[in-house]
Amino acid sequence: MTHKVHPKIYRIGERKDWESKGFYENNFAGYLKEDHEIRKILKKFLREMSVEKMEIERSLDEISIIIYSSRPGLIIGRGGEGVKILKKKIENQLRSLSKDKKNVRLEIKEVKDPWLSSSLVAQDIARQLEKRLPYRKVVKQAMHKIVMHKEVKGVRIQVSGRLNGIEIARSEYFQEGQLKRETIRGNVDYGFEMARCPYGAIGVKVFIYKGEVF
Repeated sequence: MTHKVHPKIYRIGERKDWESKGFYENNFAGYLKEDHEIRKILKKFLREMSVEKMEIERSLDEISIIIYSSRPGLIIGRGGEGVKILKKKIENQLRSLSKDKKNVRLEIKEVKDPWLSSSLVAQDIARQLEKRLPYRKVVKQAMHKIVMHKEVKGVRIQVSGRLNGIEIARSEYFQEGQLKRETIRGNVDYGFEMARCPYGAIGVKVFIYKGEVF
């Protein structure tokens, strides 16, 4: 038997960095809980806004939250109203968890090409599966759009669950090109999303291989 290792965790310290960083020494457990609650709020309110990832940076008196999205305009809103609402919700949640007052700073960054982001591709596939579209057609269309980019050397998409609503759940994957997951040099972008369908949940895993980094 082998252990399944998350491709990003496998590369932390070599090719990837943590998504939460800063001053955690004084109250590690409390700050970790705050980070979890912040991410929970953001995922809930930004579910349909194509968010790739969220980075949290802590200083002594400020929490900086950087949101990467392919649709930044939807998050910002008219005159920055969306950012103000999100900031207020986060500040209220932090007050309920801790007495320490900290400034919250939100920054929205644009993801220029969503088809190079495994997380955004997984979200797109999951949304289409929730609309009951055939999984083979959805996956093959996504793979075609990904492989068209010169940076991409290979792609693998795996779907697991009651595919097309059949009674017996199973896993099926589609792969094109090469995919080196066993070496730290391999620049593998990994994304996962869950499709909540009427007949059950379907897991979507996307691996995009962009060559080796020396």
